[in-house]
Amino acid sequence: MIIMNFNPVSSKKLYMQIYNQILSEIQAGTFKIGDKLPAERELCEMFGVSRAPIRQALSALELNGIIYSRQGEGVYVKSTQLATDQSFFKSISPEDIVEARMNIEPLIVKFAVQRATDEDIKELRSTINQMEEETRSRVYVPETDEKLHCGIAKASHNDLFINIMADIINAMKQQEMWKFIRDRTVTRPDYRDVNFREHQLLIKAIEDRNEKEAVKIMTNHMQNLYDRYWKD
Repeated sequence: MIIMNFNPVSSKKLYMQIYNQILSEIQAGTFKIGDKLPAERELCEMFGVSRAPIRQALSALELNGIIYSRQGEGVYVKSTQLATDQSFFKSISPEDIVEARMNIEPLIVKFAVQRATDEDIKELRSTINQMEEETRSRVYVPETDEKLHCGIAKASHNDLFINIMADIINAMKQQEMWKFIRDRTVTRPDYRDVNFREHQLLIKAIEDRNEKEAVKIMTNHMQNLYDRYWKD
């Protein structure tokens, strides 16, 4: 039986703490190359956390070449040495990005509904049509997604909202782990189609000047974003 000395973790940046503890156990020899790590459910019990930070930590370990996953089987130790540096910890974490977006974007779309000009709506319609073409071609283009959300911020006619959205997009571009998880989730056909449909409904609500519906759709879209990145 493998004995692991995992310690309780605090609420701040859970996945980083879990990442470091699992990495330490691997490098200490508790797990050797080829060994299977405990299942997510077991790790949740060991650390006393939900699945979200466990999956974040495992994604970070995989990104750094320490473990690899086998579909339907679990995760296994691949190496005891980091394949890259830990630069993804040096920028804003995916956890911070999701938290910010979940709280800020519903507010931004509220003002977009109130203030969008005909030209703003025309630009948003052009972008959603572009996303529709890409979805039909079975591709997901992050830049189109980003363009749509920046367009919504632009339609708010609030310079601070516009700059905040630009900062969020920049943080996502710099965050390697964000891109790693995005490429394993939203690019999947089922997520890609749902993602487009959510954006389509969002733009329609803005066109209809339906503030309540737009805020509801954006709130659900952000929650679904969280669920796709961290729970699946």
